[in-house]
Amino acid sequence: MSALNITAKRYIIVGAIGMTLAVSGTASADDTFDGTAQNPTASGNANGQDLEARVESGGVLTKSDNNGKGPSVGPLTPVSNWTPPPCWYAPTYTAAEFKKDQEHTWSLGSTGPEWDSKQRDHYAGGHPYKDFNMAKADKGYWWTSGVNKSFPPGWDSCKEPTFWVDKGDPAPPKAANRAVTPEILAHIAYATIRVPDTKVKLAPAGATKVNLPTWAWLDKTDFKPVSVTAYVPLTGMSATTTATPKSLKLEPGTADAETYPASGECTFVNGSIGTPYAKGDADKTPPCGVTYLRASGNNGPFKLKATITWKITWTGPGTAGGRLPDGAFGNTQDVTVDEIQAINR
Repeated sequence: MSALNITAKRYIIVGAIGMTLAVSGTASADDTFDGTAQNPTASGNANGQDLEARVESGGVLTKSDNNGKGPSVGPLTPVSNWTPPPCWYAPTYTAAEFKKDQEHTWSLGSTGPEWDSKQRDHYAGGHPYKDFNMAKADKGYWWTSGVNKSFPPGWDSCKEPTFWVDKGDPAPPKAANRAVTPEILAHIAYATIRVPDTKVKLAPAGATKVNLPTWAWLDKTDFKPVSVTAYVPLTGMSATTTATPKSLKLEPGTADAETYPASGECTFVNGSIGTPYAKGDADKTPPCGVTYLRASGNNGPFKLKATITWKITWTGPGTAGGRLPDGAFGNTQDVTVDEIQAINR
C-alpha cells in the first residue's frame, strides 16, 4: 500500500423526497491511513419508511427504501457467478474541503512528523500538487478510493492515493478501470440491498398432519419492491437498483414430502404468492404448499426452507439502465408433523 494512500473522513447525507428523517444515534468516519475504509451507518424512521444512509467511502453514498415494512434482513445472494465491484474511485472533495480535512489531521499530530511531512510535500508543497490545487478550485475535484469489504477478494486493489481530476476529464490511466460510472453505482447499490425475512404463513398454523396438505402463502403487503440509490454528492451522478420479488421456492426439509407445485417454485401474482387458507379448503390442493408423508418424530421438527428470488433492475439519469443478476434470500422455519389414523373433514 502506498504511503500516500489516504482514506479520510466522509460525509453522510440522508434524505427522501417529501420526507423528514429523524436520525437516531450518530455516525462518523474515523481517519485511517492504511487504506482501510470505515463504513458507519445512520438510520431512522420517517412516516413508516425505513431509510439508511451508508458511508461507502470514495465519495459514494447509498440511500435505501424498503417501502415501510420495518427492519430489513437481507442481504441478497446473486444466483449467478457475479459480485459487485470490490473497489472504485470517485470524486470526494472540493479543493477547500480536502485542504481543511488534511490540515485538521496534521494539527492532531497523530500520524507522526515523517508522514505529515510527506503529505504536505505531496499535496501542498508542489510535488506534484501546490496548495491542494486551490488555484483551480472551481475546475475539478479530489478523488479517493472506496472499498466493498463485504465482497473480497480484490477490495484492496484500488491503491492510488488521493488524486485530482479536472471536471470533464477521465480518471488517470491507473484508476480508469475503476472510475465510478452509473453502472458501477448500480452494482454498489445492489450490494447494500436488504430485503424482508421470508417466513411464510402456514395453515395449519401449528402442528400439521401426515398426508394433510399444508397451505403456504406470503402477504403482498409484506413483499414489495426494495430500492437502493447510490450517488456521488459532488457531481450528482446516481443509479437506483430495485429488487422485485419474483418467486418463492419451498424445500420441505425431508425427502418424504410433496410440494405444490411439484417444482416447489411458487410465483408472485399481483404482489402476492400462494393463497391464504379459508374454511372449506381442506379438500383442495393449495396453489403453494407441501404435504408431509411422514411424521417429524422424536428428532424434532422439519426445517422448511423458504427462499425468495428477487428480480434486479437498475435505472439512472441519462441512461436506460438494465438488468442485473437475480438475487436470493431465504430462511428456515420449524414444522412439526404428527401421525394420524384418519382425517375427519
